Amino acid sequence: MSLANKIDFAVVFSVKNANPNGDPLNGNRPRANYDRIGEVSDVCVKRKIRNRLMEEKKNIFVQSDDNKVDDFNSLRERAETVLKSDKSPQENFDAVCKEWFDVRAFGQVFAYGGDKKGAGISIGVRGPVSVHTAFSLSPVNITSTQITKSVSGEGDGTKKSSDTMGMKHRVDEGVYVFYGSMNPQLATKTLFSDDDAEAIKNILPRLFENDASSARPEGSMEVLKVIWWRHDGPHGQYSSAKVHRSLKVSADGSLQVEPLDGLEPEIIDGF
Repeated sequence: MSLANKIDFAVVFSVKNANPNGDPLNGNRPRANYDRIGEVSDVCVKRKIRNRLMEEKKNIFVQSDDNKVDDFNSLRERAETVLKSDKSPQENFDAVCKEWFDVRAFGQVFAYGGDKKGAGISIGVRGPVSVHTAFSLSPVNITSTQITKSVSGEGDGTKKSSDTMGMKHRVDEGVYVFYGSMNPQLATKTLFSDDDAEAIKNILPRLFENDASSARPEGSMEVLKVIWWRHDGPHGQYSSAKVHRSLKVSADGSLQVEPLDGLEPEIIDGF
């Protein structure tokens, strides 16, 4: 059974002395717009959702190289265990949605050309779960620190090599929020279910657990609140835009939810 009711959600989280999402086009500095509003991309958020779901033994298609749980070296290798050229497009569509949680949730494009022995396969899955970019509630201060290695990374050790200098960047402090929605109409195509929605709901409060790195020390990022609106039917009583606007979050992380008739949110504390 696919998702029965439309769902909207929001996640409020804090950042302190961490780089929540570095920009590779800007020296890996934390992402921020020209008004110094901090950003965490939707791709980054979905990566963390996928990682937490993998910890719950959910089968995930898009696995990062440093966190994969199988021996496949590429997405194509993983896809070819399920996609078959002798199956119809609909059969392949159903197979990938059944096999991988993130495919039936977020969607995926499978486009693989054939070799001399087989035909190419091209399938597009449009997922019912959408996640927005996270933005800070106020401008953030970004501190950049130059670092130096104490040993040579190259050479015979008689002198420091050219790779001894580097930079680390961090957001001093900030509160961010991102929004998302789950669409029952699209869920009927991918068979994204109520149980799948519940699985995402359960991992959101601990989105940043087991996510530590030198750029994000343990405890430097924390989910403060998860706000979960479950509508009374597949079309919902209100638009997602109106539901999301009903949440008012202050720069200190305190929040207020404006009442919407017939739609009572569930407010969940962070882990």
